[in-house]
Amino acid sequence: MTEAESTTPVAADADGPSDTSPGADSAGGDGPAGRSGMEGTARGNVPEAPGDALAHPGGAEDPAPDRVTQGGCPGGPAAREANAAGADGAVASRGDVESVGGPAVRATGTGTDAETDAGTDAEESRSADPGPAGASPAASPGLTEAAGGPGAESPGAAPPQRPAAAPRRPRFVSHGPFYGRERELKALRADIERAGLNTISGRKEPRARVLLVAGRPGAGRSALAEELARQLRGGYPDGVVRAGLTEAGGEPVPTERTAREILGAFDIATPPGAGEDELSEMVRETLSTRRVLLLLDDAVDAEQVDPLVPDNPGCLVVAVARGPLTGIPDVRPCTLGGMDAKAAIELLTGFTGAVRITVDPQAAESLAEECGGQPAALVLAGGWLAARPTASVADMAKRLRSLPHDGGWPRGDRPLARVFRLVYESLSAPTARMLRLLALAPAGLADPHTASALAGCSVSAARAALDGFTALGLLRAAGDRGAAGDRGAAGDRGAAGDRGAAGRAGDDQADHDQYVVPGCLVLLLHGLLAEEDRPAEVQLARARMLERTVRLLQSCWAVTEPEGSPGRKRLAALPPALRFPNAPAAAEWLRTRQPALLASARLAVADGDLDTLARRLMAALVRSLAAHRGTEAAAPELYGLHQLVLDIAERRELHREQAAALLNIGDLDARTGRTQEAIGRYRAALDAGRIANDLYATGRAMESVGGAYQDLEDWQRAADWYGRALAQRLSRGERADEARLYGRLGTVHTYAGRYGEALRDWRAAAAGYRRLRDLPAHARALSEAARVQEYAGRPHESLRTCEEAVEWARLAGDERLQAALRLRLADTLDRLGDPTAAKLHRAAADQLLATEGSTYEIRSASTED
Repeated sequence: MTEAESTTPVAADADGPSDTSPGADSAGGDGPAGRSGMEGTARGNVPEAPGDALAHPGGAEDPAPDRVTQGGCPGGPAAREANAAGADGAVASRGDVESVGGPAVRATGTGTDAETDAGTDAEESRSADPGPAGASPAASPGLTEAAGGPGAESPGAAPPQRPAAAPRRPRFVSHGPFYGRERELKALRADIERAGLNTISGRKEPRARVLLVAGRPGAGRSALAEELARQLRGGYPDGVVRAGLTEAGGEPVPTERTAREILGAFDIATPPGAGEDELSEMVRETLSTRRVLLLLDDAVDAEQVDPLVPDNPGCLVVAVARGPLTGIPDVRPCTLGGMDAKAAIELLTGFTGAVRITVDPQAAESLAEECGGQPAALVLAGGWLAARPTASVADMAKRLRSLPHDGGWPRGDRPLARVFRLVYESLSAPTARMLRLLALAPAGLADPHTASALAGCSVSAARAALDGFTALGLLRAAGDRGAAGDRGAAGDRGAAGDRGAAGRAGDDQADHDQYVVPGCLVLLLHGLLAEEDRPAEVQLARARMLERTVRLLQSCWAVTEPEGSPGRKRLAALPPALRFPNAPAAAEWLRTRQPALLASARLAVADGDLDTLARRLMAALVRSLAAHRGTEAAAPELYGLHQLVLDIAERRELHREQAAALLNIGDLDARTGRTQEAIGRYRAALDAGRIANDLYATGRAMESVGGAYQDLEDWQRAADWYGRALAQRLSRGERADEARLYGRLGTVHTYAGRYGEALRDWRAAAAGYRRLRDLPAHARALSEAARVQEYAGRPHESLRTCEEAVEWARLAGDERLQAALRLRLADTLDRLGDPTAAKLHRAAADQLLATEGSTYEIRSASTED
């Protein structure tokens, strides 16, 4: 396969924003020592954020308008007029947005994002034919014509008919022929067999061998690494694990996140909140018993790679970087330059067909030279030619030579910059605007909804545009990434012409609607965005994208709600394009979009100007993760989201949200055994709750501190904090919480051997549950009192109390509880020397449990409640 062919496939609510940490009703979970009676956060349920408006509690926080509208072309006069006053209050008009390779699709009117979807996407739901999305983007003459030209269509018009005979367009697959780089592949394979420094000195190799592919983005680094991995895959029975080490914006991916994704490739759960050292050790331990090829793409420095290198010489690490990885011993970089002329021409032939190359081979060589032999530049040039069947190769080379040299780019980057400029300038203004805005796509991942929201066009037009960009080599399909048997880890963006990295086997179908912005083009797109778009327009596009994401997440969560519930009713009111047909479809969307969704949350928080949208986004994301994956399975992601909420709360001095986020993080710390860290979180939450005068948060924090000390078996401090929480509940008359806290005090006093205080607390708990008419809880509290009496050496009193508990369990109609209490009675009678009565109680318990199949364990109220 050519380095180009490997990555250029052709696509054949009404509530206000929450003032608490997201996931308050689902993600917080129980704290230590069985605090299941407490809510997961400091404020109960998280109200669902508005579906089509940006609320601004406490004043205008965000520079986006109160209503995010579908924006047209920001360069058009209508948009400039609408945004003349800046982002605040700006309402972008809807200009013409042309789909790449298809006629222009005009979105008119000035309604909201919801209204646009209801209009343009209702058209999609009425027709099985997606219109321009099904056309051949690369071959359409509309690719280079301005919107509103002869091919423009009015709203609601029928999609144009496809041409009878479309010009040939090549189809690229993940594992076709790989052109060129024979010398580099031979050198890399020889490097594997080369004796290392340890072998030469007579010592056993302690770690895996590290191979380094170095070169500029766009030089085909990832494609070469992928081809090497394909050739070597048979020698590593535990698979190929891929991880991308650079964000779409060029920032290094934290090692902690990369380690989690590598472990996830082996379905190994990671503790939420664990640090880099702990997770790196887990990676090395996991790989110590496996033969794995680890492909680390786009490393920034050796500090990213070194912690992940397995302590197992049976593994192999293939790293891709811009330059040497100083600090990792015994690594020889395989540095990539341009492709040789023969391989470059073969790559171009895949786009143009053999005829245009054969009739003018000198022009083909000249074009390859103008592209510097860089695969990314050759792919763009080939895409440009494929879209113009009548254009000659010489014409393309002439156009490139006529472009002025841009001295602002390093010499090695200029060929790609010039070819990109030629392709970009051939696009119509609305299409070029959409391409520029894709620089904002989180994690470099775009789908039709993302592009639609950014550009302010219909989803069908965005889908057609993305397909057209893919045909031109400006994007690649995210599903075109791995091979069967490979294990996906962190997402790899690669370069135009590079093969993708992440993804599990079989994900191609699920990811068919996702596209990757090549890393080598992101910087170019950001430069164009800064040059041609006003900051207010860019911020408005970002706000539209986040608003669309929020609404999709709300739909993703609502589809799991019961029929007739408020969530289902809100789901029915959404436009068809934003609704999921069923829960499995929503879960699959959430799984495949999770990297982009988490990146959206991080970018929204880092932006600093869209905090209201960021809070709504995280609340909706927490709800969706909890609904589809469960709070235990999604705990690592939830931990990171609560950290982001805490960042916003501290920045905005939102003390109530700060307390809620700290409580959530503390609960997750406590679950994973980091009890001291949990205590610090809870005490910080107590301080924030006091500043906010939030009595619920302060009570919750005090009880959680008591639970943490109970985990540490510090009974005195646990009793002290439980007592403080109880005093606050008593002052507020919160009877259910009072009864629960009496039970927890009884538990710690029992462990501490203070049986008199423990018995008093359990009797108070029993009385409280009786007043609440909670008969099962009343019976359990009495059984715990009987246990304390037995510990205190008062078996006859214990017997009477246990009999009373059995009677209350009978009145409650809880047969399993009644059976368990009878078993306890039998144990007590055995100790009192009455085996006959004990046998009768055991027989009664067996009869009660005949249909249950298992006993009902009686635990302390601190565990049951």
